[in-house]
Amino acid sequence: MDFKKIKAESTTVPRDLTQLESQTGNVYETVMILAKRANQISSEMKEELSQKLQEFASYSDNLEEVFENREQIEISKYYERLPKPTLIACEEYKQKQIYHRNPAKENRKGL
Repeated sequence: MDFKKIKAESTTVPRDLTQLESQTGNVYETVMILAKRANQISSEMKEELSQKLQEFASYSDNLEEVFENREQIEISKYYERLPKPTLIACEEYKQKQIYHRNPAKENRKGL
């Protein structure tokens, strides 16, 4: 899932607990699913940002030659304006775009 294309809110909003547990039947399981997905999104965002900023890295040892690059600043501002990973994960969950399974439940059913 491309986190840039999803239309998530950029501010925190209250959530209805009954709506959250509708897919799993358990609020805590849902929160763990959202937390794991948010960690995945966060690491994807960090990796992508690092790759883009790597283009601007200077390998000189002279600290006096530090200068601001306009493109680098714009890229950083773009990533700062994106919704937080937890909000993106909530939106993906609401749209049923997150695949999840619980092996403990599957093993219990098989017994």
